[in-house]
Amino acid sequence: MSASQSEIERTGQALAEEAWIDVIRRMDEVYTELVTSQETLETKHRELAEAHQFTEGILAAMTDVMVVCDALGYVKQVNRAMTELTGRSETGLIGENLLNLIAYPQQQPQLQQQLPPTQPEVSDLDLNIFCQNGNTVPVTWNISALFDGQHRYSGFVAVGRPMGELKRAYAELKQAHQALQAAQAQLIQAEKMASLGRLVAGVAHELNNPISFVMGNSYAMQRYAQKLQRYLAAVHQQCHDHDLQLLRQQLKIDRLLADLPSLTEGLLEGAQRSSAIVDALKRFSAVETDIQQPVNLAECIQQALHWVVQAMPHRVTVQEVGLAEACWVSGSANQLQQVLVNLIQNAFDAVETVPHPQLELTLSQDTDQAVFTLADNGTGIATADLAKIFDPFFTTKPVGKGTGLGLSISYSIVEKHGGQLTAGNRTEGGAYFSLRLPRLQN
Repeated sequence: MSASQSEIERTGQALAEEAWIDVIRRMDEVYTELVTSQETLETKHRELAEAHQFTEGILAAMTDVMVVCDALGYVKQVNRAMTELTGRSETGLIGENLLNLIAYPQQQPQLQQQLPPTQPEVSDLDLNIFCQNGNTVPVTWNISALFDGQHRYSGFVAVGRPMGELKRAYAELKQAHQALQAAQAQLIQAEKMASLGRLVAGVAHELNNPISFVMGNSYAMQRYAQKLQRYLAAVHQQCHDHDLQLLRQQLKIDRLLADLPSLTEGLLEGAQRSSAIVDALKRFSAVETDIQQPVNLAECIQQALHWVVQAMPHRVTVQEVGLAEACWVSGSANQLQQVLVNLIQNAFDAVETVPHPQLELTLSQDTDQAVFTLADNGTGIATADLAKIFDPFFTTKPVGKGTGLGLSISYSIVEKHGGQLTAGNRTEGGAYFSLRLPRLQN
């Protein structure tokens, strides 16, 4: 072998070794990359599993039911709340068309009209869902559209809240509210009856005059009727004119006939006065809910004052300012009368032990408001009591003389009429109550 051939072989071997070393080096690099990729893949897989578990945990913790459907409305995924609500397993629900879960056929078009959702979210879609036990559950749904990576519509997510418990809670709340309203109405009526009880003596006296008038005239009419019957009997017996004339003079027929119109008018007046008093009592004691009637506040004040004055055993000097002019407000004459009677009764009680008791009733009005102020010259209201005077069952009166509900109920009635009822002490002594009501706009 020549020297040149040996050199060529050595060169070939060297190149082969270098090539092999290069291959091994590249294999090491590829292996390293594979190991790194494997580690990255395992990390991503672990993160994906954790994210999946986290999502599953959230779905399981949701109290609202959730259904994921494809574009055709077939169920792809549900949460635990949905399986518990329907009593069906997840595998039993997946693949089912959501329309088949709707309990009432007439509700199915409501869902069909919303698919695919034309808005990002469709809210408050009330649909009843079938349950495994044969019952149906009303559910309020929110439906949101799903889009794939290319922003194409791929389905929707329906999240619903069963309304059974909520409706029961609302029903119980409504029932409690109605019971509270009924109790409040009974309380107002009871306080009204208590005020009416204090007015009974004055009302009895008020009725006594026209009743006495009617009874007196009735006795006179009875005597006149007897005389007329006797005279007419003689006429029917065809007595002589001379005898009839004597009987006419004896029975005073001419004067009797002259008295008949006044007697009749007196009877009618007494009956009308009695009817008016009874009618006013009926209105005061009746339960009235319409608070949108035109009411002459000045007339209400005068009538309330008249009743209280008649019922009170002690006399009080009363000064009236502005009560001669009509003052119209919108409300319930019955309820406002109750407030005024209560305020005036309290004022009379406040000056019962004062040497020279005085009350001042002032009614003023402007464009928007009517203001009635009732002031007395009593001992006033203790500073500590001013903050509690309108509280239920609070009273400064002796036991048996006050329920502690009058001012509280009056405050509630005035507030319901859109007005204000306030109290305070006068600088010159005594207390005042101020009633403000919106004037009736023409």
